[in-house]
Amino acid sequence: GKENVDSWHNRGRGGETTRFHTVNVAQPVRFSRKCPTGWHHYEGTASCYRVYLNGENYWDAVQTCQRVNGSLATFTADQELRFILAQEWDLEEETFERKDQHRFWVGYQYVITNRNHSLEGHWEVAYKGSSEVFLPPDPIFGTAMSEKENVLCAQLQYFHLRALRHHGLHSWYAENCYEKSSFLCKRSQTCVDIKDNIVDEGYYFTPKGNDPCLSCTCHNGEPEMCVAALCERPQGCQQYRKDPKECCKFTCLDP
Repeated sequence: GKENVDSWHNRGRGGETTRFHTVNVAQPVRFSRKCPTGWHHYEGTASCYRVYLNGENYWDAVQTCQRVNGSLATFTADQELRFILAQEWDLEEETFERKDQHRFWVGYQYVITNRNHSLEGHWEVAYKGSSEVFLPPDPIFGTAMSEKENVLCAQLQYFHLRALRHHGLHSWYAENCYEKSSFLCKRSQTCVDIKDNIVDEGYYFTPKGNDPCLSCTCHNGEPEMCVAALCERPQGCQQYRKDPKECCKFTCLDP
């Protein structure tokens, strides 16, 4: 506590003033990064999201998401979808089919049950990963459909203009699964260390943040049981710079 530090600072043996130097003092820590670089974190679902722009068909997009320990995104609540619409996804303007919108493959499929006068069917979750998933409303049907196709794949329409997204405007498309499109992956949050490496469950690591002297245990994607080391300033050096990613590593700036 501050009182104890001040009292010991001013009271030494025989009334002498005791002075000591500590470079960094342990402070309450907030961990803002629970996703690898390029992913967006949403606290409501403890998940990470990333848009891939490299235009793949639905089945290839599924495999790409699986390779990063995720799946094509499905949504558990309207708030999660609004989070997705609110993000800036670093989309390159030249990749847009239209300059005001973009579409992503997401983890739903539309099963056609009747082709008489109009297409009738229902949405299903493509991969049974979550027990709580909402299904989209009736879709807009894509232009590249074949009469032989009984299953179409879901695309979420994302508007480029923030004002439109702020009002929650979006659309759902049922498209030929072999069309190439950008896609949205979703994975569970994870532990990410200060050097942007993903940390496995149960391992020690230093979380991303401004304290390279913190050591924590990864548990359910969260840093827990953290211990901080304190560093003395370098001896014989008046001006120095701390290394932001290495504990107790300094560069002396003296002439």
